[in-house]
Amino acid sequence: MTHPVLPLHPGKHALPAIPDPADHARHVRSRAPGATLADHDGAVLVYQDRVLAHAVANYGGRRTDWVRGNLRLLERRGRRLAVCGGFGLGAPAAALVLEQLIALGIRRVVTVGTAASLHTSLAPGSLVVCTRALRDDGLSHHYLPPAPYAEPSPELTRHLVGALAARGADARQGSGWTTSAVYRETGPEVARYGALGALTADMEAAGVFAVAEHRGIDAAAVFAIADSLADRRPRRDHPRTETALHNAVEAALAALTTAACE
Repeated sequence: MTHPVLPLHPGKHALPAIPDPADHARHVRSRAPGATLADHDGAVLVYQDRVLAHAVANYGGRRTDWVRGNLRLLERRGRRLAVCGGFGLGAPAAALVLEQLIALGIRRVVTVGTAASLHTSLAPGSLVVCTRALRDDGLSHHYLPPAPYAEPSPELTRHLVGALAARGADARQGSGWTTSAVYRETGPEVARYGALGALTADMEAAGVFAVAEHRGIDAAAVFAIADSLADRRPRRDHPRTETALHNAVEAALAALTTAACE
């Protein structure tokens, strides 16, 4: 028997889909006429409820029900931005909310989350900007032609690196491994992908990059290291990781603003 490859239907990435995210935008506007995100510089996606709570406490913002999750519209230094969380973990959850954000007008997105380290040199609280993501997620193969990696926007990534540096954050840059099977990460995979240069394991980056490329918008990603697969340190609530996530959200908001002004 031939082993199946994703997607099961060859060339699916080039075919039109039956569901259209524009339908979601029309539904939202039937309840909230004039609802739009086209006048916002971009959105930050976060995955931990406590990170969203910290962002709300520091930046405020008006809550809307325009997308699946908790979408906060805020003004920061005279610019309009959005922070969205509460929609779940993994590439499918991130892709669903990203499609809805794009349909409402978002053109830039930075995803800020935690990741596991594939190298012993990365301790909890280290920040890593993802320069490309190995596509072991499943979802990205429905959006892009076959290839090992999904790529972020070089321009938005450059702004993100600059914003982190401006805040004194010592962020590494490198590729990551996006996988949907967090309880099936194996030793041979960690060794192989680490040898290829991957610094992290996460659940969303490849999916976010793939949706962004397919829809023609800019995306970037930054991770705070929470645990290690290289010398198996189980996840703990580490204060350095929390501080790193807060710094990353601040830098992501700044990067979206500077990218929009360029």
